[in-house]
Amino acid sequence: MCGIVGYIGPKAVVPVLLDSLRRLEYRGYDSAGVAVVQDGAIEVRRSAGKLINLENAIQGQPLAGVYGLGHTRWATHGRPTEENAHPHRDGTGRIVVVHNGIIENYLEIKRELIADGHKFESETDTEVVAHLVQKEWKNDGLENAVLRAMQRVRGLFALVLLSADDPEKLVTVRNGPPIVVGIGEGEYFVASDVPAILSHTRNVVFLDDREMAVITANGVTFSTFEGAAVERTPTRVTWDPISAEKAGYKHFMLKEIFEQPSAVRETVLGRASLETGRIHLHEMSISDADLEAIDKITMLACGTSWHAALVGKFMIEELAKLPVEVDYGSEYRYRDPIVNSKTLAVAITQSGETADTLAAMREAKRKGARSLSICNVVGSMATREAEGTIYTHAGPEIGVASTKAFTTQLVALYLFALKLSEVRGTLSRAERCDHIAALMQLPQVLEDTLKDTARQVKEIAGRFHNRTDFLYLGRGISYPIALEGALKLKEISYIHAEGYPAGEMKHGPIALIDEHMPIVALATHDHVFEKMQGNIQEAKARGGSIIAVTTKGDTTLKDLLSDNDCLIAIPATQRLLVPVVMSLPLQLLSYYIAVRRGCDVDQPRNLAKSVTVE
Repeated sequence: MCGIVGYIGPKAVVPVLLDSLRRLEYRGYDSAGVAVVQDGAIEVRRSAGKLINLENAIQGQPLAGVYGLGHTRWATHGRPTEENAHPHRDGTGRIVVVHNGIIENYLEIKRELIADGHKFESETDTEVVAHLVQKEWKNDGLENAVLRAMQRVRGLFALVLLSADDPEKLVTVRNGPPIVVGIGEGEYFVASDVPAILSHTRNVVFLDDREMAVITANGVTFSTFEGAAVERTPTRVTWDPISAEKAGYKHFMLKEIFEQPSAVRETVLGRASLETGRIHLHEMSISDADLEAIDKITMLACGTSWHAALVGKFMIEELAKLPVEVDYGSEYRYRDPIVNSKTLAVAITQSGETADTLAAMREAKRKGARSLSICNVVGSMATREAEGTIYTHAGPEIGVASTKAFTTQLVALYLFALKLSEVRGTLSRAERCDHIAALMQLPQVLEDTLKDTARQVKEIAGRFHNRTDFLYLGRGISYPIALEGALKLKEISYIHAEGYPAGEMKHGPIALIDEHMPIVALATHDHVFEKMQGNIQEAKARGGSIIAVTTKGDTTLKDLLSDNDCLIAIPATQRLLVPVVMSLPLQLLSYYIAVRRGCDVDQPRNLAKSVTVE
């Protein structure tokens, strides 16, 4: 959601803050601001809109200093205006705060503070924190005032504060949304996500919930909200800073689409043996005996990760013969889920910080379930709270619309399904070797898919970019990819799109089909291919334009389609891996349509990369 950065060190602070905020633009935002201490006073610059507006404001009123903080805001409380932009000040102008999250009881606190004579300048819940810290100020250090204030605050939040009366110090707290502290050479950073500081240091500490870090020029100390000291060891981030840049691509999303062959290769590397047929998931930290005792899997996820979980259900139930439930993380804890010690709760999250998914995993654990995360970010909250983790190793994903994180989640789930089949004895060694061979070949299949389809998909986008509605259809394991394809189109092009199981078309959606409706039909050669042919004919009979995705070498569909239709052919692969391959042309279709419509592909409106509040 909101982007947070802070810096203490020998460098000029404003360029560091602005550069870090640029690296967080992918999170989505509607205003921005910075605060630095200059000549013993706090100077704040804020603006609505993009960072260029803030940069212009700073050029008009230059800033200098060696420590400060910055923020990009995604509005929750209050309109996206300069007055509501962060940082926010207390009544004295000597304390400032930036915030990601929601203060649930801010109105109650605000009324009390107004009764005490405090005056507020914004509509935000954040400003309450600055005034509350002012009220708790007792000249014993900013961190102690913050700790006292935290005893009053309810909600999920990440905060960074500084005070002109306690110089050269940043105080940051976490209760929900992520906070990362970067440890450099004689300099220190704080941010809401790793890419913000990756060009400065790879040594980071991820704060846990209800933890505080006090950052000075001499180092960092950690404690709980109760004031107990905490020892934290930095994690070494292995991402190359260059990989977080566009590398010549027009958008991060396009770059990340074309990174998928290498990302999948990294996900598979060292985890599967063609010689022995064994799967090695060392980071999983759950013994084979414990896996064998599991009698049900519950997958917990949101958005694109939920679609990955649906595909994973097909994989696990077919290969390991183990029942799988798939739940929305945002809904799971609001019913009374039935789990026990033989249930494995699998949380799937790119960032490892998705609030709803974390809450769902905690609920499953509270009821006695075992836990596993499938995650991309080393050291994130999900990886710390789960018993074990399968890392996707996709590298930084900057585009808001997930691409390589999704396909590497599918590959991680495939590896997990094979591991379960090994432990449970549902596949022979030879059968597992066949699956592993397909996994080894998958990166090349993905490279061929991108090479063969990119130009064609771009041309198709040119034909259909002005349509207002799309219908995506698939059967079996392709149905979740229909959902994902529709979601991608909605996210970045703002076109209304629906994904449906093709067998459900006659139960309602067929009423929508006319000559203005493109139908994306996922019809690769599998056991439901003939059924999909029938669905395509039904759609064509009602005037719909077909964009069919099928297996390379097909002639059946080619003969069925007319000049008004399009056929995208993808290379053949193992049937359970087809969703990975099929995802690529659908991602490209969404991307090129959005570009033709002039949309902000990497920062679509109203969306954030990681949803860290409920």
